[in-house]
Amino acid sequence: MLVVSKARFATTLIICFLGMLFAFPSMVDQATYDKLPGFLRHTVNLGLELRGGSHLQLEVDLASVIRERQESIVDEARKQLRKQNIRYKKISVQSRDGESLITIALQDEQSVSNVKKILTKIENELDIETQGENVVAKLTKKYIDEFSKRIVGESIEVIRHRIDETGTKEPTILRQGSDRIVLQLPGVEDPGEVKRLLGKTAILTFHGVDETLETIPAKANQKVTLPHKPGVVYLPEEKGNGVVYYVPIKKQISLTGKSLVDAQVSMDSRTGLPAVSIKFDSIDGTRKIAELSAKYLHKQFAMVLDGKVLSAPVFQAVLNDGNAQITGNFTMEEATELALLLRAGSLPAPLNVVEERNVGPSLGTDSINAGKNATLCAFFFVATFMMASYGIFGLFSVIAIFMNIVLLFACLTLLGATLTLPGIAGIALTIGTAVDANVLIYERIREEVRSGIRATMAISQGYKLAMMTIIDSNLTTLIGAIVLYEFGSGPIRGFAVTLALGILISLFTTFSLTKSIIAFWIRKKQHSEIIV
Repeated sequence: MLVVSKARFATTLIICFLGMLFAFPSMVDQATYDKLPGFLRHTVNLGLELRGGSHLQLEVDLASVIRERQESIVDEARKQLRKQNIRYKKISVQSRDGESLITIALQDEQSVSNVKKILTKIENELDIETQGENVVAKLTKKYIDEFSKRIVGESIEVIRHRIDETGTKEPTILRQGSDRIVLQLPGVEDPGEVKRLLGKTAILTFHGVDETLETIPAKANQKVTLPHKPGVVYLPEEKGNGVVYYVPIKKQISLTGKSLVDAQVSMDSRTGLPAVSIKFDSIDGTRKIAELSAKYLHKQFAMVLDGKVLSAPVFQAVLNDGNAQITGNFTMEEATELALLLRAGSLPAPLNVVEERNVGPSLGTDSINAGKNATLCAFFFVATFMMASYGIFGLFSVIAIFMNIVLLFACLTLLGATLTLPGIAGIALTIGTAVDANVLIYERIREEVRSGIRATMAISQGYKLAMMTIIDSNLTTLIGAIVLYEFGSGPIRGFAVTLALGILISLFTTFSLTKSIIAFWIRKKQHSEIIV
């Protein structure tokens, strides 16, 4: 006989009730939703194609960061050559046949072997060739591939932090190819602000100022001839009123923004203007800023952001507590944005927008309506088939399928998952997989009845004998969903999530809900043949 314990029956009812409770907010209009208690104000997040929003494809400027890496190798090599009194005519990074090369022209050929040793010590991933008294080096393909992969990965993480700071829900951020990133922002109709935010690399560095050279004032857009000195670069500092000061900055980076742990908007006590208060980490950053403030005490020390001097103040005291303040002619909006960028982290490379498109809300509504119609049609035809084929048992299956969809929406809501258009296809497919288990059970019951077994015993045997077949078939589909989620991206993952959840929920509704309904029905028919 079919046996369902009271505890199992009660648990099934509680789960179904909770499912309806948490799925309800996703089914009502905004006015009803606003009246719900706080713990129920959670709905299924809709993907880009359902909600509308913006799609951006970004290209990571890997060439610029690779060249920066080579420039840093050149700076270090220049120091080592001077230290070892190796005379050279020229050392620079040059582009040749589409490649960026480090070239060193020496005074004599006898120093070539020493130069090769110096370069190898600085960076061992170099292909070095000699041409008489000239040494030519380039980064190996292996190094460039690994370096590029790391830069793109870091860019994705920084983009994610920056988007999260803006409050955008459920962004989709994916790597595409070797140097591109796809960014989808559901609900963001105007991506202009996001593009502006992502376009800034926010690379904050701290440099000493070369006091042997003078700062050169100029009007904005005025061409200025700047002195040349190895190891020094002139960077602009805007002072307002259309005046730009070109400050002689030492190329060597004394400290980077990576040591920052916090950045908040504050007010400059001297001018009353907005400023940004920054805090360095307690291990490395605090020690370094203390050493630098002692070294440059009563001297200029520049804060450089994205190739522009934010400020070149004079250290008036040693900063022992790891706290500092960035001041300048900031507006409140500029200070707020700078603090956000510094908190989110520095992009390791510039980003270029290579593709942009918007999905309007009306198109998203059309997609939702199409998905609803497809799901309703699937439900109607399956329900009709089941009731026509199995009568009252088919009706029990229809109830289970309905609860399957309700519980699926409840799980998506609680997990904070995003429903995409392929996800709706996953729901429609779930309807088929859910009813498939019931078909196997009912056909097995029919076979048992034909063999002469009583109906109640046939039902019990049908569930027992069909269980392994159902689990095996669903397990293979579940493995497929896991593989799709692991190796897929974006909408494919949305399909995998709904499919996997649908499979697990269908097993629950088949072996708990439908079984409990059948047990309850038989109990009403024959009290002596069922224990509930």
